[in-house]
Amino acid sequence: MKILTTYFNELTDVQLHQFKQLDNLYKEWNAQINVISRKDIDELYIRHVLHSLGIAKIQPFKPGSYILDVGTGGGFPGIPLAILFPEVQFHLVDSIGKKIKVVQEVANALGLQNVKAEHCRAEKVKGEFDFIVSRAVTNMDDFVKWVRKKIAKKQHHELKNGILYLKGGDLTEELTNFPKATIYNLLDYFTEDFFETKKVVHLPLKYKR
Repeated sequence: MKILTTYFNELTDVQLHQFKQLDNLYKEWNAQINVISRKDIDELYIRHVLHSLGIAKIQPFKPGSYILDVGTGGGFPGIPLAILFPEVQFHLVDSIGKKIKVVQEVANALGLQNVKAEHCRAEKVKGEFDFIVSRAVTNMDDFVKWVRKKIAKKQHHELKNGILYLKGGDLTEELTNFPKATIYNLLDYFTEDFFETKKVVHLPLKYKR
């Protein structure tokens, strides 16, 4: 928990309590449904919570925004972002039903009114969103095909509407087809060794009907 307040020092008492609850909640659910690797569960706050919040360092979401989290798994990055931005609506989807069950139960336990969890594929999601977030569920070419028609027309943020993607390693080849993509190194925001190769990719996408 101390690591969160180091980088996010304006958390309310409610937010601090919600973040603190994540440890027990994920340990309990992980014992039943493996949504986080065994080696990572003890590093939950660095490898999952803080990693997810890296997106907030690149683009804080404004109240009233709509965010889609594709391939959320156990709720990352969506759940930590929903705690950080209680006035933003988050739609978390995954194609694996048991993972969405965990997401829904965690959201309920935390009292998150701004989270909708749905068992479905990204292509089937209804609605339009300011940003689509995800954590390395597939290559960028395929990801763009899934979500390119789900971008809201009206701009509310400093960054243009589009994708905010948590990725690692050398992305040169993967982003060849996307010259408008911008890569942000998370080591510029967090000092832990884990973030040495971690990045957020912003890819603006035009509104399409």
